[in-house]
Amino acid sequence: MLTKEYRICMPLTVEEYKIGQLYMIARHSLEQSDAGNGVEVVENKECYDEEHGKGQYTEKRIHLSSRLPYWIQAFCPKVFYIVEKGWNYYPFTITVH
Repeated sequence: MLTKEYRICMPLTVEEYKIGQLYMIARHSLEQSDAGNGVEVVENKECYDEEHGKGQYTEKRIHLSSRLPYWIQAFCPKVFYIVEKGWNYYPFTITVH
């Protein structure tokens, strides 16, 4: 069996990519948030895992009240959200809803 490997040179380092990834996640969360709706970051801190090493822990509340159809909004409370907990150990990511 013949195995071929191709490598594509990236115009940035792995550290620059990690910073860019965190920035884009934060920017997307900001764009989805308006007037108390969208994404609320509850906790954002560095963490350490013996298996994966140094990483970033983030806990978010994703408010969904305004995204529901009007007939469901009549039954659901205004404080309707989902909690998302995420551990980002680049390139490994663990997310729990």
